[in-house]
Amino acid sequence: MCALAGYLVVQYVTGGTRTPACKVIATGNDRTSYRFTPEQAVNAATITAVGTGRGMPERAVAIALATALQESGLRNLEHGDRDSLGLFQQRPSQGWGTEKQIMDPGYAAGMFYDHLVKVRDYEQLPLTVAAQRVQRSGFPEAYAKHEPDAILLAAALTGQSAATLTCQGRPTADGQATAAATGTDAVRAALVRDFGPRETLVAAGAEVGDAKRPSPAPTVTARAEGRTVTVPVPGGPKTDAAARTERERGWQLAHWAVANSSALHIQRVSYAGREWTAGRTDSTWRPIAAQGTAGAERAAGSVRIVTGQ
Repeated sequence: MCALAGYLVVQYVTGGTRTPACKVIATGNDRTSYRFTPEQAVNAATITAVGTGRGMPERAVAIALATALQESGLRNLEHGDRDSLGLFQQRPSQGWGTEKQIMDPGYAAGMFYDHLVKVRDYEQLPLTVAAQRVQRSGFPEAYAKHEPDAILLAAALTGQSAATLTCQGRPTADGQATAAATGTDAVRAALVRDFGPRETLVAAGAEVGDAKRPSPAPTVTARAEGRTVTVPVPGGPKTDAAARTERERGWQLAHWAVANSSALHIQRVSYAGREWTAGRTDSTWRPIAAQGTAGAERAAGSVRIVTGQ
């Protein structure tokens, strides 16, 4: 019985042996890595997108990710202490929003950042102190142990570290997706969900659904290898309030797509001469030829997302 209980705990924490795994690796000589599940990857990508959309620095994103790792394990929990809910275990009775609002990861992340910016000099504070001043937890030192993993995640998901986040993804027979929530429409909807139809996507060159904006919308094209969403990344040295570069914005979008690959049945993502493909045992970003269609898209500064048909 003890062995069975231990097995079930491991399956819950890891997402099960059949759950496609994700991993982020540190750059340089430090090959530190952090492994997590697709569910955690989607939530981490959402938290990051909301932060960068508000012009928050990478440090703020790391604080938010460490907090969610401690409070919920980066899972959108429908339960908690007393009436605590969601990624950050926010409480409706304490003014964080309605139950429905708090269970929306984008809303919950936004509320966390709203409170974080009110913490004086939060970027200079120890991470656990900054997180505690928002959360007011009964375990004020608990956030510190998640700082290394949160820093790795933040560097990848803000695009600061290129080609460092991979997931196994869901390879499908003959390129066919098996879930209903797939295809280019699902990818576009998820982009709007996380980045919104406002300044963030404008900065990314990926504005969706706002005809008043001059920035190009993601183009959806049908090709022999499957369905493709091409998200242009604008040129220029700086692209948003956090003074992030085109390269960083592009890698954020690319890593976002990989993080969502299992949920959206994304088969392939390419950017800046690198390509990730679902189902590869090594799950690495491989160089692609700087010629033909791939080379033209790379030169144009686009993130290319190929879904199952």
